[in-house]
Amino acid sequence: MVKVIVEGKEHLYDEGIKYEIVAKEFQKSFQDTIALVVVNGKIRELMKRLEKDCTIEFLTTESSIGHKTYVRTAVMLLMKAIQDVMGQGSTNHVKVEFTIGAGYYCSFNHGFHMTDEQIGRVKERMHELVEADLMITKKSYHVDDAMALFEKLGMQDKIKLFRYRRSSSINVYCLGDYYDYYYGYMMPSTSYVTEFDVIPYENGLMLVLPYNNEPLSKDTFQPRHKLFESLVYSTRWNNQMGIDTVGDLNEKICSGNVQDLILVHEALQERRIGEIASEIASRKGVKFVMIAGPSSSGKTSFSHRLSIQLKTYGLKPHPIALDNYYVDHSETPLDENGNPDYECIEALAVDLFNQDMLRLLNGETVEMPRFNFKTGKREYNGNMLTLGEEDILVIEGIHGLNEKMSYSLPAESKFKIYISALTSLNVDDHNRIPTTDGRLIRRMVRDARTRGASAQHTIRMWPSVRRGEEKYIFPYQEEADVMFDSALIYELAVLKQYAEPLLFSIQKGEPEYFEAKRLLKFLEYFLTIPNDDLPNNSLCREFVGGSIFDV
Repeated sequence: MVKVIVEGKEHLYDEGIKYEIVAKEFQKSFQDTIALVVVNGKIRELMKRLEKDCTIEFLTTESSIGHKTYVRTAVMLLMKAIQDVMGQGSTNHVKVEFTIGAGYYCSFNHGFHMTDEQIGRVKERMHELVEADLMITKKSYHVDDAMALFEKLGMQDKIKLFRYRRSSSINVYCLGDYYDYYYGYMMPSTSYVTEFDVIPYENGLMLVLPYNNEPLSKDTFQPRHKLFESLVYSTRWNNQMGIDTVGDLNEKICSGNVQDLILVHEALQERRIGEIASEIASRKGVKFVMIAGPSSSGKTSFSHRLSIQLKTYGLKPHPIALDNYYVDHSETPLDENGNPDYECIEALAVDLFNQDMLRLLNGETVEMPRFNFKTGKREYNGNMLTLGEEDILVIEGIHGLNEKMSYSLPAESKFKIYISALTSLNVDDHNRIPTTDGRLIRRMVRDARTRGASAQHTIRMWPSVRRGEEKYIFPYQEEADVMFDSALIYELAVLKQYAEPLLFSIQKGEPEYFEAKRLLKFLEYFLTIPNDDLPNNSLCREFVGGSIFDV
């Protein structure tokens, strides 16, 4: 018998039983499904077996790691169902690309197509597989054997990825007769994927899954057409450069032509910024360019580069940070935990902002404030501003797209831009890179460089940042006149050298340790690009340093 400590109490189990059996015994104590166990401080999948005395904790789908495990399992279930309906090899033409809210968009390539009726059959097949409660197994292969397996299955994206793996072994998941590779953990069987939907969407399909751990409803998935078009636009850029997956990027790095890749992507971004500036200049009466986006989306660098482009049209841009309109910190509203809520719109002096902007619009001279973050107070230092015919304000802040922020300004005077790092690079065809991971790594590197903040601190505060984004930024995405993707296809290979030492500093036993380990494993896929050849106006410079702009 094996002694197991759960919540301070001792339990006895037969050696060799699955952790799944132990988890089921305690499931009634949790509202959400147990997805993983933590054994002596190390995460284990439920399919693994109990081998020795230990202490066990449980991770449910409410946790970030647990939710990712649910999503990963649902994706494998989808791929198995597509193979069953469309035949062997069909999943090689399906790519899990990006998320739109609760939906995971899967595109078809190489002339492959699925009708609405076939997508409906895939959904039915998924339900059948869930009902059958099929086991998902994991087996470790030597890297050469794994490559031979995926060569036989026609999965060239896996072969490219494994070619640059330092580890000698690869974990391969199996569901019935379907084999695939996934980075991260998996549920033990199909029966755990209790809620999902599959719907035709554009030229592919959308796998809809519980969002923020809420049950599916008819309103769970809300199409966001502008966001979708922006993501498709970015995917075209990748195709133009021949970079679709991390394996493609690593090949380019090894070829010695990565400098060309950097210059091409930077040029594509500059062209897009120029197009946005042209659209602003062509609209009569625009005086306020409102820029909003989530944390670490590169808003500051973008606003500088946009300002330069606006100057080429004879305009005189003036950058304004909404942060300068914070109420004094002593008046900041408190959140549900009694902490200052700097993310909410009430943390800003909205009425004062509107009064100042209206006065500027009417030709008056206004003394502009600057917020002193050391004293927590708004200050006036004689910064006077008057808007002439060519003057235009470039206003940046998280509430820039919210009409409540600029309620008094005429609609025709505003041009709204949503910016985010909409990562369109995949690890491989069935393993997408969440946009939040890219932004978290950006912020971690920047905070360490500019604020002396540890990676542990950045990871600890990230859930709060994400809640603010979900509440105050994402609902207003579709209000934008244009969207700009600030992600650079090569940036994670640059950020890796800065992020890894920060992540390694987080010790086992600390609450942020598991997230640090996950990000370290993720960064292992990338070869490194030195930052020496990055242009000094690159958005990436905002995070690694060396920018020509004051960022």
